[in-house]
Amino acid sequence: MFGLIVAGRLVSTNWEQVSPTNVVAEISDADAVNHIVIFLTGSIPFPDGMGGAVYFSWPQPDGGQSWQLLGTLNNNKPSAIFRISRLKSSEENINVTNSFGAMMQNRTNAMVGISVEPLVNIEGQTPAAMTEAAKVSTFMEFGQKMVENLFNFSSSFAVSGGEMRARSGETFVPFSCLQQWYNNFERRLQHDPNFWRK
Repeated sequence: MFGLIVAGRLVSTNWEQVSPTNVVAEISDADAVNHIVIFLTGSIPFPDGMGGAVYFSWPQPDGGQSWQLLGTLNNNKPSAIFRISRLKSSEENINVTNSFGAMMQNRTNAMVGISVEPLVNIEGQTPAAMTEAAKVSTFMEFGQKMVENLFNFSSSFAVSGGEMRARSGETFVPFSCLQQWYNNFERRLQHDPNFWRK
Protein backbone atom coordinates (compact mmCIF):
# COMPACT_ATOMS: atom_id res chain seq x y z
CA MET A 1 0.00 0.00 0.00
CA PHE A 2 2.90 2.40 0.78
CA GLY A 3 6.11 3.33 -0.98
CA LEU A 4 9.26 4.96 0.36
CA ILE A 5 11.85 6.92 -1.61
CA VAL A 6 15.21 7.89 -0.18
CA ALA A 7 17.17 10.12 -2.58
CA GLY A 8 19.75 8.16 -4.56
CA ARG A 9 18.24 4.79 -3.66
CA LEU A 10 15.71 2.45 -5.21
CA VAL A 11 12.04 2.79 -4.35
CA SER A 12 11.11 0.55 -1.42
CA THR A 13 7.76 -1.07 -0.76
CA ASN A 14 9.14 -3.37 1.95
CA TRP A 15 7.16 -2.57 5.07
CA GLU A 16 7.04 -4.67 8.23
CA GLN A 17 3.58 -4.92 9.77
CA VAL A 18 3.92 -4.54 13.55
CA SER A 19 0.20 -4.39 14.33
CA PRO A 20 -3.05 -4.50 12.33
CA THR A 21 -2.85 -0.72 11.73
CA ASN A 22 0.92 -0.01 11.87
CA VAL A 23 3.80 -0.62 9.51
CA VAL A 24 7.48 0.32 9.68
CA ALA A 25 10.41 0.45 7.28
CA GLU A 26 14.11 0.73 8.10
CA ILE A 27 16.44 3.31 6.54
CA SER A 28 20.08 2.34 6.68
CA ASP A 29 22.76 5.04 6.80
CA ALA A 30 20.11 7.69 7.55
CA ASP A 31 22.75 10.23 8.62
CA ALA A 32 23.42 10.75 4.90
CA VAL A 33 19.72 11.36 4.12
CA ASN A 34 18.09 14.79 3.97
CA HIS A 35 14.60 14.01 2.67
CA ILE A 36 12.31 11.03 2.29
CA VAL A 37 9.15 10.64 0.21
CA ILE A 38 6.24 8.53 1.43
CA PHE A 39 3.41 7.73 -0.97
CA LEU A 40 0.43 5.51 -1.56
CA THR A 41 1.20 3.04 -4.33
CA GLY A 42 -2.35 3.25 -5.67
CA SER A 43 -3.06 -0.44 -5.28
CA ILE A 44 -5.09 0.00 -2.07
CA PRO A 45 -6.64 3.29 -0.92
CA PHE A 46 -7.27 4.18 2.70
CA PRO A 47 -10.71 3.12 3.96
CA ASP A 48 -13.22 6.00 4.06
CA GLY A 49 -12.48 8.39 6.91
CA MET A 50 -9.01 6.97 7.50
CA GLY A 51 -5.50 8.28 6.85
CA GLY A 52 -1.91 7.62 7.82
CA ALA A 53 0.17 9.43 10.43
CA VAL A 54 3.82 9.26 9.30
CA TYR A 55 6.44 9.00 12.06
CA PHE A 56 10.23 8.89 12.07
CA SER A 57 12.65 7.54 14.66
CA TRP A 58 16.43 7.82 14.90
CA PRO A 59 18.13 4.89 16.65
CA GLN A 60 18.76 5.74 20.30
CA PRO A 61 21.95 4.87 22.24
CA ASP A 62 19.89 2.92 24.79
CA GLY A 63 18.14 0.95 22.04
CA GLY A 64 14.81 2.70 22.66
CA GLN A 65 12.57 4.51 20.21
CA SER A 66 11.62 8.20 20.12
CA TRP A 67 9.07 8.77 17.37
CA GLN A 68 8.61 12.15 15.72
CA LEU A 69 5.48 12.98 13.72
CA LEU A 70 6.39 14.06 10.18
CA GLY A 71 2.90 14.59 8.80
CA THR A 72 -0.02 12.73 7.28
CA LEU A 73 -1.20 10.98 4.15
CA ASN A 74 -4.75 10.39 2.98
CA ASN A 75 -6.59 9.59 -0.24
CA ASN A 76 -6.66 13.30 -1.16
CA LYS A 77 -2.96 13.76 -0.29
CA PRO A 78 -1.40 10.47 -1.41
CA SER A 79 2.24 11.56 -1.16
CA ALA A 80 4.49 13.87 0.83
CA ILE A 81 8.13 14.89 1.02
CA PHE A 82 9.59 15.13 4.51
CA ARG A 83 12.87 16.63 5.69
CA ILE A 84 14.50 14.40 8.31
CA SER A 85 18.01 15.86 8.48
CA ARG A 86 17.13 18.44 11.14
CA LEU A 87 15.22 16.08 13.41
CA LYS A 88 18.16 14.31 15.00
CA SER A 89 19.19 17.18 17.24
CA SER A 90 15.67 18.42 17.98
CA GLU A 91 14.42 16.87 21.22
CA GLU A 92 11.40 19.21 21.32
CA ASN A 93 9.85 17.38 18.37
CA ILE A 94 9.63 13.99 20.05
CA ASN A 95 6.11 12.62 20.31
CA VAL A 96 5.18 9.98 22.79
CA THR A 97 3.46 7.19 20.90
CA ASN A 98 3.04 3.52 21.63
CA SER A 99 1.74 2.84 18.12
CA PHE A 100 4.73 0.80 17.09
CA GLY A 101 4.98 -1.29 20.23
CA ALA A 102 7.75 -2.74 22.36
CA MET A 103 8.89 -5.07 19.58
CA MET A 104 10.60 -2.11 17.91
CA GLN A 105 13.35 -1.94 20.55
CA ASN A 106 17.04 -2.43 19.73
CA ARG A 107 16.94 -1.30 16.09
CA THR A 108 20.24 -0.01 14.74
CA ASN A 109 18.76 1.82 11.73
CA ALA A 110 16.44 4.78 11.54
CA MET A 111 12.77 3.85 11.17
CA VAL A 112 9.76 5.27 9.35
CA GLY A 113 6.39 4.25 10.71
CA ILE A 114 2.86 4.74 9.40
CA SER A 115 -0.07 4.45 11.75
CA VAL A 116 -3.46 4.11 10.03
CA GLU A 117 -5.96 6.09 12.08
CA PRO A 118 -9.23 7.99 11.70
CA LEU A 119 -8.70 11.32 9.92
CA VAL A 120 -10.31 13.21 12.81
CA ASN A 121 -7.52 11.95 15.09
CA ILE A 122 -4.55 12.69 12.84
CA GLU A 123 -5.61 16.00 11.28
CA GLY A 124 -5.34 17.80 14.61
CA GLN A 125 -1.81 16.61 15.35
CA THR A 126 1.13 18.98 14.90
CA PRO A 127 4.08 17.63 12.92
CA ALA A 128 7.62 18.13 14.18
CA ALA A 129 9.12 21.49 13.27
CA MET A 130 11.06 21.82 10.02
CA THR A 131 9.91 18.51 8.51
CA GLU A 132 7.79 19.77 5.63
CA ALA A 133 9.87 20.14 2.53
CA ALA A 134 7.40 22.46 0.87
CA LYS A 135 8.12 24.59 -2.16
CA VAL A 136 6.70 27.62 -0.34
CA SER A 137 9.35 27.52 2.40
CA THR A 138 12.06 27.07 -0.22
CA PHE A 139 10.74 30.04 -2.16
CA MET A 140 10.46 32.10 1.03
CA GLU A 141 14.06 31.32 1.88
CA PHE A 142 15.17 32.21 -1.65
CA GLY A 143 13.09 35.42 -1.63
CA GLN A 144 14.49 36.55 1.70
CA LYS A 145 18.08 35.84 0.67
CA MET A 146 17.58 37.59 -2.68
CA VAL A 147 16.10 40.70 -1.10
CA GLU A 148 18.79 40.76 1.58
CA ASN A 149 21.48 40.46 -1.09
CA LEU A 150 19.96 43.30 -3.15
CA PHE A 151 19.68 45.49 -0.07
CA ASN A 152 23.28 44.82 1.01
CA PHE A 153 24.63 45.33 -2.50
CA SER A 154 22.72 48.58 -3.04
CA SER A 155 23.55 50.00 0.36
CA SER A 156 27.27 49.44 -0.29
CA PHE A 157 27.00 52.26 -2.86
CA ALA A 158 25.47 54.73 -0.38
CA VAL A 159 26.99 58.21 -0.64
CA SER A 160 26.59 61.39 1.38
CA GLY A 161 24.78 64.49 0.11
CA GLY A 162 28.07 66.21 -0.71
CA GLU A 163 29.26 63.26 -2.78
CA MET A 164 25.98 63.26 -4.73
CA ARG A 165 26.63 66.82 -5.95
CA ALA A 166 30.07 65.76 -7.18
CA ARG A 167 28.44 63.04 -9.34
CA SER A 168 25.98 65.21 -11.21
CA GLY A 169 25.63 62.75 -14.10
CA GLU A 170 24.16 59.95 -11.93
CA THR A 171 20.66 59.42 -10.56
CA PHE A 172 20.34 58.62 -6.85
CA VAL A 173 17.58 56.91 -4.92
CA PRO A 174 17.19 57.82 -1.25
CA PHE A 175 18.49 55.07 1.02
CA SER A 176 15.26 55.30 3.08
CA CYS A 177 13.27 54.33 -0.05
CA LEU A 178 15.30 51.12 -0.42
CA GLN A 179 14.91 50.41 3.32
CA GLN A 180 11.13 50.87 3.06
CA TRP A 181 10.91 48.56 0.02
CA TYR A 182 12.96 45.91 1.84
CA ASN A 183 10.70 46.06 4.92
CA ASN A 184 7.52 45.90 2.80
CA PHE A 185 8.81 42.95 0.77
CA GLU A 186 9.75 41.00 3.93
CA ARG A 187 6.35 41.72 5.51
CA ARG A 188 4.43 40.66 2.39
CA LEU A 189 6.54 37.52 1.99
CA GLN A 190 5.82 36.51 5.60
CA HIS A 191 2.10 37.16 5.16
CA ASP A 192 1.73 35.48 1.75
CA PRO A 193 4.74 33.75 0.14
CA ASN A 194 2.99 33.80 -3.24
CA PHE A 195 2.09 37.50 -3.28
CA TRP A 196 4.40 38.08 -6.24
CA ARG A 197 2.15 35.90 -8.46
CA LYS A 198 -0.80 38.27 -8.12
